[in-house]
Amino acid sequence: MTATADAEAAANELMPLAEYLGSVLRRLRALPPLDLDLTQAHGNVLAHDVLAPHPYPAFDQAAIDGYAARWEDLASAGRKGSHPSFGSFEAGLRPVRLNVVGDLGAASWRPVRLTPGTCFSVAAGAPLPIGADVVVPVHWTDQGMAAVEIMHAPKRGSGVRRAGDELPVGRVLAPAGSYVTPAMVAVFAASGIGHVVVRPSPRVVVVATGDELVDVGRPSQPGQVVDANSHALTAAAVEAGALAYRIGICDDDPEGLRGLLEDQTLRADLIITTGGTGTGPGDMLRRVLSRRDHGRGVVEFTDVALSPGATLGFGTVGGEEVPVVCLPGEPGAALIGFEVLARPIIQLLAGAEPVFRHSVKAHLLETVSSPGGLREFRPAHVAERRGGGYTVQPLAGGPYTLSGLAEANGLLVLGERVTAAAAGSTVDVLLLDRRR
Repeated sequence: MTATADAEAAANELMPLAEYLGSVLRRLRALPPLDLDLTQAHGNVLAHDVLAPHPYPAFDQAAIDGYAARWEDLASAGRKGSHPSFGSFEAGLRPVRLNVVGDLGAASWRPVRLTPGTCFSVAAGAPLPIGADVVVPVHWTDQGMAAVEIMHAPKRGSGVRRAGDELPVGRVLAPAGSYVTPAMVAVFAASGIGHVVVRPSPRVVVVATGDELVDVGRPSQPGQVVDANSHALTAAAVEAGALAYRIGICDDDPEGLRGLLEDQTLRADLIITTGGTGTGPGDMLRRVLSRRDHGRGVVEFTDVALSPGATLGFGTVGGEEVPVVCLPGEPGAALIGFEVLARPIIQLLAGAEPVFRHSVKAHLLETVSSPGGLREFRPAHVAERRGGGYTVQPLAGGPYTLSGLAEANGLLVLGERVTAAAAGSTVDVLLLDRRR
């Protein structure tokens, strides 16, 4: 049997990624909802649909500065040519003259009524007089104060916002599973909503393990590796919407590791570890977490058909059985593992829908090869084409180069049965939603 055949046979013994993700996500539930003040809800996920309790606008109002009038009174105004320029009238047009019986601002509250041949000077946002069905823009008039001459008749309803025009009562303002954005906050507030029911942002604790690790701030020496993972994974968790805490480095000491994880269960909805997922003599994390300890949960380490980073761990720790995700120690594999496993878990705990990143079909610009039997995620640059659709350019070095991951705005996905993808073919790409 050839080396390639041996590799493919070994890959066939791995659990397919989709099957693994399904088995993990089915064990989890979104965090319990809570009621938050509107100013605190930004960035959280709505637990229920939010419906408009009142119409928006709440009353008929002027949409522009101008003169509120009855359209019937303006019907004879000239309509020659295009709109006149500011401050001037077109020759030959016969204006309509209306008496200005009052001024209305946004703070006006007393109801007023129009009579034939009259109008009100109004500011944008002012309540519309009863009987008014049009607001004439200022630059279509001579800007008179006691009386005004109007040279053009707008269409009936022009310059007017009716109650409920934008949002009628009962309209779904935002569906459950949506992240609360600043624009949503504005819509909720304008609709009279002061509180919303949301899922709390998951509290995520990130721990890097390994005797070889040293903290940032100095270059690594032989026998030392700078801990890039815990910093990167904490940032990734924050980007995914979590409240993330970096614990730092934990040595390969069984008692110290058990104690640290037990302590963190008091403030975590999810624990992410990196390093120690293998079966080597120094992989203490796997040995500690694989052992059931007095009914306090266990972590299962699974060889998944994934490239890079085939071994992933998932289970629970502590008396509260807090979920834990164990990612490889190699930085590229750790970040890819976060994308395919930890990030969907964070989204699920937060109640977000969907839990996976948006994917698109893209035109591949360069021929690439891929290990058979594994689903490969490769950093890439995605661009929109002028005529529609996307192109994708794989980045040099593949997933094992941090520089490639740092430049990527997408992940090229090559399925288990793909050993090569030719330039010009159509491939799947996960969009990373990063601003370029």
